[in-house]
Amino acid sequence: MSVTSSPKGGWFKFLLGWLLSFGLRLIPFRPPNIEAILAVQMPFAKQYGWLAGFFFAFCNIAIFDAVTGKLGLWTLITAAAYGLLAIFSAWYFKKRQGSPFQYAIHAVYATLIYDIVTGLSIGPLFFGQTFQSAVIGQIPFTAYHLLGNVILGALLSPLIFKLVVANPRFEANRLKELLPKLNPSL
Repeated sequence: MSVTSSPKGGWFKFLLGWLLSFGLRLIPFRPPNIEAILAVQMPFAKQYGWLAGFFFAFCNIAIFDAVTGKLGLWTLITAAAYGLLAIFSAWYFKKRQGSPFQYAIHAVYATLIYDIVTGLSIGPLFFGQTFQSAVIGQIPFTAYHLLGNVILGALLSPLIFKLVVANPRFEANRLKELLPKLNPSL
């Protein structure tokens, strides 16, 4: 399967992936650092390239913050950071299989990069937190973030790729063919 630079006909797949990662973030009492954005974004960046991956990740953060009433300058930073991770994902998977092991390894790199960039900047820059307290507070957060992203990367990412991203039944042109069969009045 070749990598394409635009998700032609894949808009429905993007919607499914976005709704999945958005919905998982809405689970009540979920630790804030256990979420599926990276796990869902990796297969999309692998298949559709850096631009589509960036758009998927950036919009995921920005729209979620807008819907939940948590927009702030940090939204721009975290959305851009996740977007940059999508660019990294596209590059990383350009010559690698999307195996559970590769998704898990990439999740380690990506999580560390993300947590260093965001966790050590937002608190000190916007909330007057000392750098030392940011580092100390970031350690348990990053431990949970790594655990969640590695497990979700190994388990969820290959499934997302197989069942959604590489599944021709979810192509927009295929859906247009199926709609009249499901509802003859269309």
